[in-house]
Amino acid sequence: MSELPIWGGIIRKLWPTEVGKFREHLLRLDPESRRMRFAHAVSDVFIEDYANRMHHMGSIVYGYFEGPHLRAAAELRKLSAVWGEEAEAAFSVEKDWQGKGIGTALMGRVIRAARNRGVKRLYMSCLAENAKMQTIARKHNAMLRYEYGEVYGEIVPQGPSYFSLFEEEVEDRMGLMLAVLDIQNWAARAA
Repeated sequence: MSELPIWGGIIRKLWPTEVGKFREHLLRLDPESRRMRFAHAVSDVFIEDYANRMHHMGSIVYGYFEGPHLRAAAELRKLSAVWGEEAEAAFSVEKDWQGKGIGTALMGRVIRAARNRGVKRLYMSCLAENAKMQTIARKHNAMLRYEYGEVYGEIVPQGPSYFSLFEEEVEDRMGLMLAVLDIQNWAARAA
């Protein structure tokens, strides 16, 4: 569950007020991690625009936090105007936090969120050289295919269950409480 410490931090959903944390995380990615996340080099301006549209693009973003800092993020984005048949997953993990299982845990949250929204096919893509992402996909039974230097994965989530819906609801409530406490702590430090 999101309120339990994982690797010294917590995993929880990001809220619309936390666009700045998402942007700061993406800007902290080293050049190689940026390239792996976006499949090509991207500028700071691109990242700022991308992060500012986080919730306008129909995304649900989960993050791994250590203290007030977002160190990894997983996005679930709907591929049409409403949640339905298909969605896409994307991940970013700062260099010092890679290889610790955080991406795998975030992928589990994304799959559950897709499942609870009735998504029938969850897609991901990465560069062929992104072995870490392919390993995460395989751990979650993704079907992978290789095309022109990229790897495309497809996961078929189960349908929602009472337990999966309840678990997400409980985590959301705890995550919101933690986000509010983080904002209060930030405001107290700024005063």
